[in-house]
Amino acid sequence: MLALLPWCAFADDARPYVNDLKAPQNRKDLEAIQNAVASALPKARAATVCIEIKEGSGSGVIVSADGLVLTAAHVAQGVKKKVTVILEDGTRLKGETLGLVADKDAAMIQITEKGTYPFVEIDRAETTKLADWVFALGHSGGFDKDRGSVVRLGRLVRIAGSTFQSDCKLIGGDSGGPLFDLTGKLIGIHSRVGAQLESNMHVPMTEFIANWDGLQKAEFIGEGPYAQKPVKGTGFLGIATEPRPEGGLRVTKVGEKSPAAEAGIKEGDALLKMNGVALEKREQMQDLLKEMSAGDELTLETEHAGKPKTLTLNLGAR
Repeated sequence: MLALLPWCAFADDARPYVNDLKAPQNRKDLEAIQNAVASALPKARAATVCIEIKEGSGSGVIVSADGLVLTAAHVAQGVKKKVTVILEDGTRLKGETLGLVADKDAAMIQITEKGTYPFVEIDRAETTKLADWVFALGHSGGFDKDRGSVVRLGRLVRIAGSTFQSDCKLIGGDSGGPLFDLTGKLIGIHSRVGAQLESNMHVPMTEFIANWDGLQKAEFIGEGPYAQKPVKGTGFLGIATEPRPEGGLRVTKVGEKSPAAEAGIKEGDALLKMNGVALEKREQMQDLLKEMSAGDELTLETEHAGKPKTLTLNLGAR
C-alpha cells in the first residue's frame, strides 16, 4: 500500500514528486514516471495530429472538441491557408490556418469539417518548473499509421523568456507537435529542432494564451523570423488573356510550369469568374491579382472545350 502512495499523490493532477528529485533514486521512482506517461499517453496521442501542407508536413495538437489545433508558425506558414489534418487513426480532415505569431513561432489551425474531436487540456496555471519531467509527441518524418506518433521522454533543461528547452529527442516532422507534463497537460509546442537531437526549443502555452484572440481572428502577429508577412501584388498566375465576345476572357498563353499550367489551364480555355467575380476585361483580373499575395488560394470558374470547370490553385511568386 505504501509503495503506491507516490503515484496516488499525483494521479489527481497534483505536482508529481519525481519532478523535485535531482534524479530517480530507485525503481519506485522510475515506475512512477513510467506509470504517469502510460496514463496520460492514450489521450495525448489521440489528440496529436499530422499537418500536411504543400511543401511538406509537421505536427500539431487538438485543444478543443470542435477541432482547434495548436502548432508552430513555421508549420502553418501563413493565415487562411488550406491544410490537411491527419488524426492518429489515419482519418484525413480539411483544415484552415488561423492566426500566427511570427516572432514566437506560435500558430492556430481550425479543422473545418464538423465533428467532435479528441483534445487535450492546456496548462493555464503555469505550473511547469525547470527540470520537470516532460514527454514529447510528434509525427517524426511524416505520418505513419502503423507506427503512429512517437513519444520521447525528457526534462526541461532551460526556461528563458518565451522559450522552453528540453532534452527530448526530436527530428524533422515533429515541429508543431505537443510537449506535455507528466499529468498530460499541454505545456508547449515544438519550435526549433536542434542540430543535436537532445537540444530542442518549445513555445510555452503562455505565448498562445497571450495572443489567443488574435490567433482565433486569423491575424498575422509580429514580424518574422518564423513566418513572412504576405505582400500584396506578389502573386503569380502565369497566363495571358483577351476578352471574348460572349463574355469572359480567353486564355491566349499559359506559362510553362506556372501555377495556371499545373492546375490544367490550356490555351483556348475561357475564364469566367475569379474568386466569384465575373470577368469581362483583362484589367479586372489584373486588379484582383494586385490584391493577392504569393501562396494565396485562387478559385477560377473556367470553360474547357465547352464544358464548365472549377479550379482551385495557389498563386506562385513573381
